[in-house]
Amino acid sequence: MKKSGVIKAVITILIILLIVGVYYFFTTQRRTSVEDTVELTEIQKLITKNLDTNYPATPREVVKYYNRILECFYDDTYTDDELESLADQARKLLDDELLENNPRDQYLSDLKADIEDYHNKSKTIRSSNVCDSNDVVYQTVDGRECAYVTASYFVNENNSFDRTNEMYVLRKDDDGDWKILVFYQVEGDSSDEQ
Repeated sequence: MKKSGVIKAVITILIILLIVGVYYFFTTQRRTSVEDTVELTEIQKLITKNLDTNYPATPREVVKYYNRILECFYDDTYTDDELESLADQARKLLDDELLENNPRDQYLSDLKADIEDYHNKSKTIRSSNVCDSNDVVYQTVDGRECAYVTASYFVNENNSFDRTNEMYVLRKDDDGDWKILVFYQVEGDSSDEQ
């Protein structure tokens, strides 16, 4: 009887070890496959962001997201489909009034010409910076909430660096989202009062 009890105990221990081993094998395989997933490129991150459900909350965040798109337009390699998808994402950040004045086909045509001009001049955007939250100016214009956000761009052209400053005017739409109404070049530091 003692032998059969010892044999049952050994078999039980072996079964438990087998179950633990199988469990360990499958959990480490799952963890490895998650770690082996491919990192998305910046373009893929921008294209796959659902702006309908995850729209930037502040005027500053809208401009920062727009700048990420601009940097990809002018500095990255992409397919025609990716360029169109990036352009569509950029257009989702624009106010209806600006969209009316820039139909999609015209916007794409102008964008491609501008990108080609950048490449012909060997220009690249090295970095962009958006003013601090405290520097965003809020005003009511014609009964609508507007925000003024400055951004600066460091551009490399034939190994010569230049800084360009842009003022973005954003207007809150009927859904409460901040949309780019207009932007224009300004002089001075991106943190200067305008």
